[in-house]
Amino acid sequence: MAHSQFDQFLQEATYRDHEAGISLHGDSLYGLYTSWCCVSRQKPQPEHVFWAAMAQRLSPGEGLRMKKCPAAADYILTSYPAMV
Repeated sequence: MAHSQFDQFLQEATYRDHEAGISLHGDSLYGLYTSWCCVSRQKPQPEHVFWAAMAQRLSPGEGLRMKKCPAAADYILTSYPAMV
């Protein structure tokens, strides 16, 4: 079975953390996804398509954290340019 772009994103850029009080959600998760697409040279899907895919893959309240990866670095530097 082929993995979709969304499965690949979740595998490469995130990990599940059931005990974390802080997790990626909303703009942060979509921002990490668009950074992952840029780094991976893949075309990002529209936000509504992304959220529909995440609804199928994630349980409500499931904690996701960013992995240390090129997409995370790109997301942080893009989101917080004062850190450069």
